[in-house]
Amino acid sequence: MEYISFNQERPLDLILLGRIAIDLNPLDYYKTLAESTTFKKYVGGSPANIAVGLSRLGKKCGFFARISDDRFGEYVTDYFRKEGIDVSHIKRCEHGESLGLTFTEILSPDESNILMYRNGIADLSLSPEDINEGYLSQAKALLISGTALAASPSREAALKAAALAVKHGVRLIFDIDYRSYSWKNRDEIALYYSLIAEKSDVILGSREEYDLTEQLLGLDGSDRASAAYWCSKKASVIVIKHGKEGSSAYTADGNAYSVRPFPVKALKGFGGGDGYASSFLYGIFNGLTIAECLELGSASASMLVASHGCSADMPSVDSLKAFIEKEKAEYGEMAGKAEQL
Repeated sequence: MEYISFNQERPLDLILLGRIAIDLNPLDYYKTLAESTTFKKYVGGSPANIAVGLSRLGKKCGFFARISDDRFGEYVTDYFRKEGIDVSHIKRCEHGESLGLTFTEILSPDESNILMYRNGIADLSLSPEDINEGYLSQAKALLISGTALAASPSREAALKAAALAVKHGVRLIFDIDYRSYSWKNRDEIALYYSLIAEKSDVILGSREEYDLTEQLLGLDGSDRASAAYWCSKKASVIVIKHGKEGSSAYTADGNAYSVRPFPVKALKGFGGGDGYASSFLYGIFNGLTIAECLELGSASASMLVASHGCSADMPSVDSLKAFIEKEKAEYGEMAGKAEQL
């Protein structure tokens, strides 16, 4: 069953709005940042990673973003061009703002930490004037990352984009993407998340992220309560992630499905969520069943936690299918298989 229809005449599959950053992952495994001396640079930031992931899967992506007017800004736009992502609406900052730097710490396969430098940050300088209505109307869907709502003028840019998406029949996807570093208080989080979530066709987040969104709504903190509430607004598909316990998807017709992660030897504890989102949305764009979308998302997430990078290690369609086939041959047909609840 196709839960969401898209205007197939539009040239862009998805425009993403939000954070582009630089990830610096250690090559000194299982040491603290204080002990690490060697790092590898990657393009990072959840919406940037998702854009790369979907592009590798054959989808055409664009972006609304602000980046630094320096060599790092040059690095990310060059990388996007090589990945086939349209950069025509990624703008350089004009007042010295910097791309975020994310230093990661891989302490064990199960324990990772992240240190972010976010002062005078480029992505939160995106302004309403940067949102071009004509460009947005060329897309099948718009993805808004929740981090973009943390401060002005980025939050107003996101709200404008969401309103224009509704106006032009552009499907709205909300990746909650909570990062504590930019928010002032929990009331702001709930308010601005809710303003986007109630307009969204697809919402993706962890259980903890939904709880932040719903604290003012009086919901009981259960997955089914979350799904029922947001589907009563506009949403057709709600995805709720539970880390190592897997994830569930709920649809507006009352159906629900769950999937457990594919077994892998993890290298790190981060990056899986962006692989999950890109492959799940690939399935949505291609009209696959929700169970198939969940399987693809789970497979990509497992591949990413077993790799060193995130954007650089996003799978192609062929590598994703090969991974699923290999896992099922090794662990049985039930490995990573989604089941109806």
